Amino acid sequence: MEEQFLTLMADLDDASQRRMGEWYQSLKEAGFTGTQTPLPYHISLSTFPLEKEREAVERMKKAAAAFPPIPVHISHIGIFPGGQVLFGAPERSAELTALHDVCDSGAPQPYPWTPHVTILIDTPETVCAAVPVLVRSFTPFIGKITRLHLCAFWPTREIAAMPLTGGQ
Repeated sequence: MEEQFLTLMADLDDASQRRMGEWYQSLKEAGFTGTQTPLPYHISLSTFPLEKEREAVERMKKAAAAFPPIPVHISHIGIFPGGQVLFGAPERSAELTALHDVCDSGAPQPYPWTPHVTILIDTPETVCAAVPVLVRSFTPFIGKITRLHLCAFWPTREIAAMPLTGGQ
């Protein structure tokens, strides 16, 4: 399959990666594996057409230089319409919204931006069956966005990553 689009993402800190990895591990131990991307847990901020790679990199550089690490309260879980994605979701804060706004490509999107961290991608039946397992291991926490990450999809091609260094 040829690459179809670019995604600019906000990666979470190592402690958050471990915590969400434990959630996914509990799902795996219960027999759920899903179709996961080989990327760190992240919040997608914007998508870009492939021909806008240079613009995406420039937006990422600008945002990384402007923002210090951003705390995020992963407070609840959810499922997107269609039932194929189970996620942990952060509370929307002024800082997270501002980061999204700086990174936003302005390209038309099929749905409004919903900040989320994907935990499992699978069929609707499997995702719904996984919810009780995740509920048992899920506890809200405050993590941090520490870097930005740009990738092309499908297949996944990592293009660039930059730490948030604003104010330093």
